[in-house]
Amino acid sequence: MKLKTSKIEVRVPPRIYGIIQATAMTAVMLSVAAPVNAQDPRHAADRGSSNQQPHRENVNGNTWVEPPASLHDLLEQGGVPESLEMLRVLQRQTQQVAARADECTVSVQIGPAQGCGVIVTGSGFVMTAAHVAMRPGKAAVLTLADGRTVTATTRGMDRHVDAGLIKINPGQNGGKPWPYATLGNSKDLRTGMWCIATGHPGGYDRERGMVTRVGRILDVREDSLDTDCALIGGDSGGPLFDLAGRLIAIHSRIGNDVADNLHVPVDHFDKSWDRMSQGESWGFLPGFKPVLGVKGNGAEEANVKIVYPGSPAAAAGIEKGDVVERFGDVPITDFESLKNAVADTMPGERIKVWLRRAGSLVQVVVEIGRANESS
Repeated sequence: MKLKTSKIEVRVPPRIYGIIQATAMTAVMLSVAAPVNAQDPRHAADRGSSNQQPHRENVNGNTWVEPPASLHDLLEQGGVPESLEMLRVLQRQTQQVAARADECTVSVQIGPAQGCGVIVTGSGFVMTAAHVAMRPGKAAVLTLADGRTVTATTRGMDRHVDAGLIKINPGQNGGKPWPYATLGNSKDLRTGMWCIATGHPGGYDRERGMVTRVGRILDVREDSLDTDCALIGGDSGGPLFDLAGRLIAIHSRIGNDVADNLHVPVDHFDKSWDRMSQGESWGFLPGFKPVLGVKGNGAEEANVKIVYPGSPAAAAGIEKGDVVERFGDVPITDFESLKNAVADTMPGERIKVWLRRAGSLVQVVVEIGRANESS
């Protein structure tokens, strides 16, 4: 008997094939066991200050669960459990990791948009997807596992890989550190490894709680991981763990199939930690360049000279001769500042734009479009 994915083909002993099928069907919502007390590194120093990158190759954090010896090969190499007992050990391990992940997996609300994130430092830094964080300085509301909400502010983002950072505003946890994920790395990942995805699809639901999906890595690339964890809308920005509870990636984009999804390797956050923690943002995903659809000039004001037919600007009612004075929260002083403000948005985002037209102030709402890199 064979199990197939787009990148994996493995032989499965017939006697456990039915059990694996049943496990796959129930993995979408695991009933997690209470976390074990094997190690509680809550005293570890905060690793997310703006002048210090997160450390690697350690078990600091709250999601580490020492895997039993029988799972070491599955942890490091992937593959299929060879017996019913090993399958049960795998289930117990994923339940324990999921129980600990619940404490640091958060639902993220920014305006009407919803996504997920994961707390990665005791001071409250949260990794998420860039398209969830949108842009630096945005107010966010995070919902914790127990339903409590806290306020936060978006920091920086590397849009080239869809990596974003949020910081919980201080003074909201009674002086105690936040529970945070154990950081892994993505340099040793390989096709076939097992992984555990958590999130709050569709937003936080107190009765349902966090949703856990168990799957395997289908492909490893420099800028993304491909897994068969079944993600849906609202999971973006949530964490992906290995079998030991180490954070290895952040959910990015859902593929054509809900069981074929892309994730940002966690090493990208390490490389860009200083820039993102200080509120810097840059780049855009290939094929996701934001576009307004106007052309203009002006060193002292943003004069619109051309509005392209069928563009987001045309659909919003922007006209030739308009002067853009404000784009969302950003005052516009010249056409270059308008270009920079558009570049700092995400395709699909709805932005209020204030225009000066024939001596009057006009407000329109633009839904930002997307263009190819060559556009």
